[in-house]
Amino acid sequence: MLRGPMSRARSLFWVAVAYLVAGAAAYGVWLALGGQPLWILVTAADVAATVVVFGFSVAFNNSSIYDPYWSIAPMVAAPVMAAVGGGEVSRRWLVAGLVLAWGARLTWNWLRSWHGMTQEDWRYVNVRHATGRGYWAASFFGLHLMPTVAVLAGMLPLLPAMGVARPLGVLDAVAALVTLAGIVLEATADEQLRSFRRGAEPGQIMQRGLWARCRHPNYLGEITFWWGLYLFGLAASPSSWHYTVAGAAYIHVMFVFITIPMIDKRSLARRPQYREHMTRVPALLPIG
Repeated sequence: MLRGPMSRARSLFWVAVAYLVAGAAAYGVWLALGGQPLWILVTAADVAATVVVFGFSVAFNNSSIYDPYWSIAPMVAAPVMAAVGGGEVSRRWLVAGLVLAWGARLTWNWLRSWHGMTQEDWRYVNVRHATGRGYWAASFFGLHLMPTVAVLAGMLPLLPAMGVARPLGVLDAVAALVTLAGIVLEATADEQLRSFRRGAEPGQIMQRGLWARCRHPNYLGEITFWWGLYLFGLAASPSSWHYTVAGAAYIHVMFVFITIPMIDKRSLARRPQYREHMTRVPALLPIG
């Protein structure tokens, strides 16, 4: 396995190699399955790329190699789906453009924050300690495949949005506003948090800007983005609501019942004043 001290530049080089190989594998699977329905092509290519990235995670003993996959995979899939789809042209490329804006910003945020192979997400470290010898099985199914499935589900609305030739309407405008609002909200929250961390003292709680209104405005922005994509699918094909809602709902539930409680639990252990902060500031919706 390729382990040991490694500079940030070399770490990023290997991450780039991992994603190029993953992209090649996805393309190979796409060609091999040519003629299949679009959802099968996207799913098979996405899973193939995930398996490759997982292989690099094992090789470098660091599951954080997968972290940017959440934003990179949709940036590849959305333009491809827009190019091959037969739906309303304006909607196809509007949706693809919004996905690219969201993904590029989120990937850049990861790029600025990741220090290299010496850093692994603390949640993955906890899983490693909890699972012991079974860590890599847990990593594949829980830390690689599950997020891939979540993103695939979140992209279900792109099937009607890219494939149905329904003219643009009022709901498309609402969808664009909601999706853009999610991008702006998440970007603003991330920048405010980044600025705070540069001068924060140990144990200090972020209570400025958006963070004064809710404890996790970045996650609120992320959830809003996926609901915006759902509205695009609904605008293109109202009858598709029953399956396209699965992704946004799944991601929403994942953040509310898994991610946010995990973050809050860690903050309670590290910041004595955080319990009182939780009683004053809501987790997501800035109500009151």
